Amino acid sequence: MLIDTLNWRYATKKMDPAKAVPEEKVARILAAAQLAPTSSGLQPFEILVITNADLRAQLRGAAYDQAQVTDGSHLIVFAAWDNYTDARIEAVVDHTVAERGIPREMVTPYYDNLKAQFLPRPAEVNFDHAARQAYIAFGIALAQAAEEEVDATPMEGFDPAKVDEILGLREKGLRSVTLMPLGYRANEGDWLLGMKKVRKPLSELVTRID
Repeated sequence: MLIDTLNWRYATKKMDPAKAVPEEKVARILAAAQLAPTSSGLQPFEILVITNADLRAQLRGAAYDQAQVTDGSHLIVFAAWDNYTDARIEAVVDHTVAERGIPREMVTPYYDNLKAQFLPRPAEVNFDHAARQAYIAFGIALAQAAEEEVDATPMEGFDPAKVDEILGLREKGLRSVTLMPLGYRANEGDWLLGMKKVRKPLSELVTRID
């Protein structure tokens, strides 16, 4: 059950560099992210999977020397669109029409209305919106990693500008949002291993309105 795997997972602080995550597990984690819901189905982000050791060493420097970046076997980077554009939204329309085999005029009014809302907004507002969509996929990927019994560490502790520079993201119209190293927990050296999971009780977290 998902609840059991979420209780199993934790933000792993020390990964075993000798243990690599099998590619079939990585593929299912990425497929889960692909299937995540996003606003109007735009999927305004890209996902980078980095296994190159030299590149991960550079990124570790941009992530305040967090060892999971290099000790894990894969580093997943979620990078959001820096802005919504007519061309980007039209590409979504093209893909939708082709995949569903429907007349373009069936969806054009909806996406025209979307463009009327999004395109006049400042780029930073649109990036923030796109980043929130990336986080939905990030969360589902994190849950799927737990289902696969793969350790994953959600990371916001990094310098986005440096990560963007190392990966050349700005030239692609992207900005890094979050990192997710994948690997397997080390038996020693992780202060968080074995600690009780601490969350707010549901009585404080949830308010029911009948």
